[in-house]
Amino acid sequence: MSPSPTAPNSLPALFRRAENLAPVRCAMVHPCDHASLEGIIAAAQHQLVIPVLIGPKAKIEAVAAEHGFDISGFELIDEPFSHAAAERAAIMAAHGEVEALMKGSLHTDELMHAVLRERSLRTKRRMSHVFHFDLPAYDKPILITDAALNILPSLQDKADITQNAIDVAHILGVAEPKVAILAAVETVSPEMQSTIDAAALCKMADRKQITGALLDGPLAFDNAISPKAVKIKGIESKVAGQADILVVPDLEAGNMLAKQLEYFGAADSAGIVVGARVPIALTSRSDATDTRLASMLLVQLVAHHYRQNPP
Repeated sequence: MSPSPTAPNSLPALFRRAENLAPVRCAMVHPCDHASLEGIIAAAQHQLVIPVLIGPKAKIEAVAAEHGFDISGFELIDEPFSHAAAERAAIMAAHGEVEALMKGSLHTDELMHAVLRERSLRTKRRMSHVFHFDLPAYDKPILITDAALNILPSLQDKADITQNAIDVAHILGVAEPKVAILAAVETVSPEMQSTIDAAALCKMADRKQITGALLDGPLAFDNAISPKAVKIKGIESKVAGQADILVVPDLEAGNMLAKQLEYFGAADSAGIVVGARVPIALTSRSDATDTRLASMLLVQLVAHHYRQNPP
């Protein structure tokens, strides 16, 4: 990342971590609105990415002209419709022509379906989304997964989701992340599938089916992040009260938790899809430019890791 433009205040540790990395070639899929173009231009200015814009050329150029954006230095591939842009981006990623993908003004499922159709982009693991949060009320960054992609994950899905998040933590410099498998309670209940899955995931870690982290669960949210709650409840755990990763039971729980942290907890956020051959940024239409930048920085870090350690 170039130090010349001023880095955003959000997620400073992430920006320091990528300080000496070269930009990666990234396909920006259907950037047909102000937010999409502004985000990718900012990422290029910070030398996080080399953008390849894919979508309807006339519309992209019209949006750029309307908002005074200079995209003359970017490669622009003309694809008339969003689904065609997604397919073109996935094919380019499969052929190694780009190292990352970023979602523009199209639906998430439209982009992900195109990725899934390119079988060479798949790995042995299920794809999943990882949020990165910096919170004023927590003494370190925390990852939350999966709050955006897998709706009702099975036990095996959760094992992949957990391992994907552990791998992201390793890339971010956390050697042995503490993983809290969340449920509503901290005891195993036959009537609550989330508690049974949590216990099974911990046993899978014991048997080295999940590696590189300390796991504990089920843990309620307060027990995962609050040493005070852990002490009051008398929980003995190397994870409770100090989690680096929160694994949620399903997408609805994760999505609500993530948005509560962002809007009620004043959290700075970024997000990335892993488990494919290339990292994918799934930004929301409501994301600020700083959030888009931070997500692209995650993409840059993961893409550089994949150069040395292909998934």
